Amino acid sequence: MPEADDRGPGAQPEPTGRRLAALGLAALGVVYGDIGTSPLYAIRECFHGEYGIAASPENVLGVLSLMFWALVVIVSVKYLIFVLRADNGGEGGVIALTALVRQTPLGARSRAVLVALGLFAASLLYGDGMITPAISVLSAVEGLRVVTPVFEPYVLPATVAILLALFLLQRRGTAGIGALFGSVMLIWLATLAALGLRGLLAEPGVLWAVDPRQGAAFLVRNQLAGFLVLGAVFLVVTGAEALYADLGHFGARPIRLAWFTLVLPALLLNYFGQGALLLGRPEAAHHPFYALAPRWSLIPLVGLATLATIIASQAVISGAFSLTRQAVQLGFLPRLRIVHTSRQRIGQIYIPEINWLLMVCTITLVLGFRSSSSLAAAYGVAVTSTMLISTILFYFVARSRWGWARWAAALPVAVFLVVDATFFAANIGKILHGAWFPLVIGAVAFLLMRTWQRGRALLAERLAARPSLQAFLAEVERDPPTRVPGKAVFLTSGTATPPPALVNNLEHNRVLHQEIGLLTVLTEEIPRVARERKVSVEDLGGGFHRIVARYGYMESPNVPHVLALARERGLDFPLEETSFFLGRERILSERRPQMPRWQRRLFAFLSRNASGATAYFHIPRDRVVELGSQVEL
Repeated sequence: MPEADDRGPGAQPEPTGRRLAALGLAALGVVYGDIGTSPLYAIRECFHGEYGIAASPENVLGVLSLMFWALVVIVSVKYLIFVLRADNGGEGGVIALTALVRQTPLGARSRAVLVALGLFAASLLYGDGMITPAISVLSAVEGLRVVTPVFEPYVLPATVAILLALFLLQRRGTAGIGALFGSVMLIWLATLAALGLRGLLAEPGVLWAVDPRQGAAFLVRNQLAGFLVLGAVFLVVTGAEALYADLGHFGARPIRLAWFTLVLPALLLNYFGQGALLLGRPEAAHHPFYALAPRWSLIPLVGLATLATIIASQAVISGAFSLTRQAVQLGFLPRLRIVHTSRQRIGQIYIPEINWLLMVCTITLVLGFRSSSSLAAAYGVAVTSTMLISTILFYFVARSRWGWARWAAALPVAVFLVVDATFFAANIGKILHGAWFPLVIGAVAFLLMRTWQRGRALLAERLAARPSLQAFLAEVERDPPTRVPGKAVFLTSGTATPPPALVNNLEHNRVLHQEIGLLTVLTEEIPRVARERKVSVEDLGGGFHRIVARYGYMESPNVPHVLALARERGLDFPLEETSFFLGRERILSERRPQMPRWQRRLFAFLSRNASGATAYFHIPRDRVVELGSQVEL
């Protein structure tokens, strides 16, 4: 099978020794928080949830077999062996995969369909980012009910208080406590393994569940009821997409090391331990995880579980921030205010609008569903959809970008598609039980992305129809306007036409600065652009200079930094002596619009409420002049 390596010339070498171990430990707290807390509710939902089935010995062995092979096929084989190869300059995730598809030599129509699928998969992750903190924290705090029914009235208030504190702390960043995440998750995984081993030693016969025939017999025996239980079995792999999304933070080798040496053994021990417990005590199906623990350890265990679920929630929230920044940089969303919360770690960001949206929706889910079992009945449709789309995109990247033979790409993808489609079908019934909520959130996010993408494309067409930059410069040379001392930078989205702000300034004020920089900021479909390629400068004559800055979709544009790099290339525009002219378009309706009225209005609304270019590009506020123009769509 061909080996894929898309890391590019600037990629870091694979870590070894102590650095590999340190990255593997750190990956526990970020990559495996979601999947690592699934034992709190996965087994329970199979026997005590919406579609719960009787905890007979045959059913217990069958469910455990399905869980075991789901973890092996989906996580170990699909993601860790295959999908992690599809890195874009070292970065992973469905947006990175979509960017790779955009670079394939497919036909324009095929590429557009695949990109739309990728955007829809990315949009669904917002719904996942709301339901994961809700179900994780709530399932941990529900352990208080196992301790004593006296705590029953405090479960919901405590869950809401924890989530509220978590979202309120996002603005401060997690750099200070991030180092603790891996250590806490290591303790959590050790606890999972110890509890599971305790149950396993009491009933070692549960290991027969490794035989795949147990899972097949379960499905044949229970038919529709068994098929519906697959929706709960899927809960054991709901954090698998995070493995891929966090590839850029740690690299493939530490992620694989942590999974095969720590996470997978701990999860399997705990699941089999819970199954062993149910073989002897089927009445414990209402919360088999906490039933594994000695009575004296329940309160500390609830505390540790709560910490683990907070870490899992933090990873999901941070992932939503990162996904949003990538979408903004690639032109799928309007500019949003992005706050960097750490000077040491470039990935530590905070986006207020996304944070408050996640907070309101997550707390609404907790108060609306009121129990983790009810939330589990709504969980899975969005995640299975994303996994299914990732498999499809992976095939086209393997075929068109890496040149894999048809059979080499189709064989594993066919297996993954069967597994993904089966779990997707099993989860479809959850739509009526609340799964519509993350789907609606995903659909709204997708609509916003497609509207913004389409509107910006039409806007670019309108601006491109104006006289060329070359014609403008020729006109200035033929009929020179008054030139005033000083330097000015005009931001423009393209290099072929003059910025509308420049044209308007000349038309209305009839003057130009002595030296003018035409700055274009481009986002390339790679995570980061090397310093030597980041800025190029061209002398256009007549005091005009073209400055082109290139950033990756994991970077934040910074105009002062661009001018500093331009100075190294011989063009000196001191920040304190330069005026920055920004254009702001007002969208008007033309007689024969190319967008439906509702979509045109939505695009205009997004344009008005986009974060200002001043803050987004880090331009000093006292050096900015904004000039508006009207554009018909």
